[in-house]
Amino acid sequence: MPQRLRKLIGTVLLLTLMSVWALGAMVIAQGRVTELHWALQTVSYIFLGMFWVVPAALLIRWMERPDRKPSVEKMN
Repeated sequence: MPQRLRKLIGTVLLLTLMSVWALGAMVIAQGRVTELHWALQTVSYIFLGMFWVVPAALLIRWMERPDRKPSVEKMN
């Protein structure tokens, strides 16, 4: 798959991931997290705010892979 197509697909997936994660984090934060002790609330908010970086980083790494060069056997 060419890098240009991977970047297009990755961009759409990244925007979807961020939107879904933000909405899910808001639902969780407004539900159970408000009933927790303040220290656990802080940890929960940090986790909810930062954990989306892991799948996003994997997606960006996939998007940035260079194109495969055609092998010599295929050219002949």
